[in-house]
Amino acid sequence: MTEKVDVLIMNRLLPSCIEGLDAAFNTHKYFEASDKDAFLAEVGPKIRGVATSGHLGCPPEVMSRLPNLEMMASFGVGYDGIDVDAARKHGVRVSNTPDVLNDAMAEITLGLIIALCREIPQADVYTREGKWASKGNYRLTRELTGKTIGIIGLGRIGKEVARRCQAFKMQVVYHGRNKQEAEPYPYYADLTQMAKDVDWLVNIVPGDASTNKMINRTVFDALGPDGLFVNVGRGTTVDEAELLSALKEKRIGGAALDVFEDEPNVPEGFFGLDNVVLSPHQGSATHKTRWAMGDLVVRNLKAHFAGLPLISPVA
Repeated sequence: MTEKVDVLIMNRLLPSCIEGLDAAFNTHKYFEASDKDAFLAEVGPKIRGVATSGHLGCPPEVMSRLPNLEMMASFGVGYDGIDVDAARKHGVRVSNTPDVLNDAMAEITLGLIIALCREIPQADVYTREGKWASKGNYRLTRELTGKTIGIIGLGRIGKEVARRCQAFKMQVVYHGRNKQEAEPYPYYADLTQMAKDVDWLVNIVPGDASTNKMINRTVFDALGPDGLFVNVGRGTTVDEAELLSALKEKRIGGAALDVFEDEPNVPEGFFGLDNVVLSPHQGSATHKTRWAMGDLVVRNLKAHFAGLPLISPVA
């Protein structure tokens, strides 16, 4: 019988994912260790694989204690917490979980757009508080039909969002590092110019040094007082202080946010605004999608240790 490979589980992943890892590997749960230093001293040299989340990754102080590490499997499409360059330098493979969450992410993006457009959270409160009976009908709201939506980051998720927006009779344009010749949507090389020309600006780009605070005061001022902003990418891609200022001063019409710069800490300034819809990073948080993400973590690790190509390699 082949001896099981030793795998370190960095944080409390989905139960089905941990069950799959436990069945396939000799697992060591870092998140359960009370004395992390002693734990790594004992198991570190044995570890050949790591299962972790994209936010946590494998910090340098942990990675340095894993001399025989070969593979890191990240739960999530983003892998902000993993130093991919350092992993490549040390010959460590890295995988993530793309594609399986495209539909769930597109669904919540459209959900946030509709909620912000038709003021669904506010109308819900208005109804629950008895104001419909006491004060009359809720105010009139916006409509999506005929509006132009600018997508920042026309990747796998962005394409699914674009298809759904077309079903709502919206015009789709996009901004990204490069024009995608096979896509039918108008391309903007300049983000600020696109913001000037659209009614809705939707951010789906990942967080890294190249995208840090790329959506800033200049972009919000270009979007203007009737423009609406939706963020399902990463909180670090937005200058959060400038976004809050733009909302308070009504320099943009509103925002729907599923991600924040310092999660789970959301600036309290957002809480009192009636032109904001807030969501606690729920993008891929469905039973179906999270199960598929966990399954892909397990399958990537299995593939590597079986000498097969990774299913969804990052490095």
